[in-house]
Amino acid sequence: MSPQALPQRLSLVAQTVAYLKGQIDSGEWRDWLPGERSLCQTLQVSRNTLRTALRQLEDERRVERIHGTGNKILPQRETVTGLPQSGHVALLSPEPIERLRPMHTLWLDEIRAMLSERGLKLRFFHGRSYFVSKPDAALQRLVTRNHHGCWILIMADDNVQRWFADNGVPCVVAGSTHAGVDLPSRDLDHRAMCRHAAGVLLGLGHRRMVLLTHKSPRAGDLESEASFVEGVKQSHRSEAEAIVMYHEDTVAGVGVAVRRLLKMTPVPTALLVLRPHHYLAVATRLMQKGVRIPQDISMISRDDDPFLSFVAPTPTRYEVNPHMMAQTLLQIVLEVAGGTMISQRELRLSPKFLRGESIAAPATLPLPGGAALRD
Repeated sequence: MSPQALPQRLSLVAQTVAYLKGQIDSGEWRDWLPGERSLCQTLQVSRNTLRTALRQLEDERRVERIHGTGNKILPQRETVTGLPQSGHVALLSPEPIERLRPMHTLWLDEIRAMLSERGLKLRFFHGRSYFVSKPDAALQRLVTRNHHGCWILIMADDNVQRWFADNGVPCVVAGSTHAGVDLPSRDLDHRAMCRHAAGVLLGLGHRRMVLLTHKSPRAGDLESEASFVEGVKQSHRSEAEAIVMYHEDTVAGVGVAVRRLLKMTPVPTALLVLRPHHYLAVATRLMQKGVRIPQDISMISRDDDPFLSFVAPTPTRYEVNPHMMAQTLLQIVLEVAGGTMISQRELRLSPKFLRGESIAAPATLPLPGGAALRD
């Protein structure tokens, strides 16, 4: 993949711009932006970051800075309000909404409310029949019978993404796109997260690490596996080893994987688990077998969910604000639904690293020459 084709990582300034635009577009702020001090406190950003974002909005003629008064919101040409029924938005998922992860439902509630404020409805469609190896007939019937200005694809595999791209159906991928699929998308920066996780564990002294996941066809998960392995290989630690281990997407399947892991020689000293519910299953299985976290094995969860705040020891994880995710997704959905020029096709949000109590230096610290030192 050429450098030009790589997805753009959403910087702190860009996240701030996206938030400000979202608040303006939703009508939360109508005439003037809040004061700079208030915005800095709300967004938890420095004044320099905020002012850089405000300058970008000035350049785009979204706001006008009036000395001594503040930032005036400039009127924009309406592009979405007043769309016919076909202008409404649909979301397609393999699972019903009650079975989605809590983090998914949080940003879905946010974007539903944001669309409603603009007079748009969000309709929810789900079914495994749309996520099979040959989904063409099922998807054709679905889209033909339900005309919408934009479809949001969640947890979409390669087959679903390619069908929407090949048939020119207006849509946005809430996730990462597969190689060769040209669709607008918004997601977390899984590549950066997993490389960072590898670096954190290496920095603590871990040299035998496992990425534990169920076999997933999602592009973000495939990126995670590759980047974790790359992060370890490129660390110049010749003794460092990254292993990808798969498990069935069940509690029993996780238990089988934990037993396999503990039979490895030597036993890994650190784990990166992608899904938060899998993290909980792994942690409880390890504790049942007398394995201490982090004294015996360190653990990181790539994804976050609210319930992890109640797990002890507190999991180390990557946190994203669901409101920010919804705001970022809203902007591109409105552009697609309104038939306007798409500003940026691919953006990746940078989550916040939350260092919990689940990681520590390994009990056995490797020394040059293959010797080991016990704590």
